[in-house]
Amino acid sequence: MKIQSNSSGTRSIEVSEAHLQTIDQYQLFRDLIDSNGYVDEQVLDKLKLNIRSLLEGDAGKDKNLLDLCLDVIYHQNMKAFGLQQLVLLYINWKDKGNDGLGMTRRAVQGTPFN
Repeated sequence: MKIQSNSSGTRSIEVSEAHLQTIDQYQLFRDLIDSNGYVDEQVLDKLKLNIRSLLEGDAGKDKNLLDLCLDVIYHQNMKAFGLQQLVLLYINWKDKGNDGLGMTRRAVQGTPFN
């Protein structure tokens, strides 16, 4: 899967199922976005700091977390717009996994996350 990393659509980042599973495993998006629901550079910095603290502990030995960092989070094209797209992809991926539970929510570009 690819996410668009800038608003003009000229840059993208490849995201795998393993990356999404790692985000889910470590609950990286939990309490990440403030009550205003907008993803900006401060939110991206907060995510990077959270991951850095995980890497300093036992999770630093997890190859999947390291791959997520190298391939997606610390990718040269990752900016706030890309993180917003990643969050949307994750929400839709997570909802797809809950098909049998009666959940029919779909996240779309331009809507706050609160």
